Amino acid sequence: MTRISSKNFSRKNDENAPPGQVVTDKFPVLTFGSTPSIDLTDWKFSVTGSVSKRMEFDYQTFLGLGEITLSSEFHCVTQWSNLNNTWSGIPFKTLFNQIQISQEAKFAMIHCYGGYTTNVSLDVLLDDDVIFATKHNGEKLTPDHGAPLRLIVPKRYAWKSAKWVNGIEFMEEDAPGFWEMRGYHMEGDPLKEQRFDSDI
Repeated sequence: MTRISSKNFSRKNDENAPPGQVVTDKFPVLTFGSTPSIDLTDWKFSVTGSVSKRMEFDYQTFLGLGEITLSSEFHCVTQWSNLNNTWSGIPFKTLFNQIQISQEAKFAMIHCYGGYTTNVSLDVLLDDDVIFATKHNGEKLTPDHGAPLRLIVPKRYAWKSAKWVNGIEFMEEDAPGFWEMRGYHMEGDPLKEQRFDSDI
């Protein structure tokens, strides 16, 4: 088991969290819409977009890419932060190393059961602490927290940490996902308080 820490994520205030955040040891459930019912025997993860070859994984094959455990912070746009989280799953870099993408691809759209999407730049996804998580704090994810697979992007607000992930689409140009189309910031950096598209 490999452990990676993202404790080098700079802190900006006396609460040891990004500006405007309140630290909590709780992990609230916030979801738009209903929680999907997902049968693992039917679960598929698709790789599409600006790639040389489309790929598809079933659940066991995806897990077979190699799981690790890492620790990171979690910052919700609704102004709470949990600074002590352990996640187990597949590092984004591990999946990325299986894929041949176009040199022009600089962004990705994350696709999820239920139709949710969110955009993340490739530079951010390639951080060592970005993971497709199956467990949180040693326990399997529950459906309301994103089971069977949740993308965790610690250095972005949590709407980028998409639940119920079932695919990634590589893109040459950035495009808005579900919340970005509804006024949320395209990048969502907590250190810059990029909550909404009007925030610099």
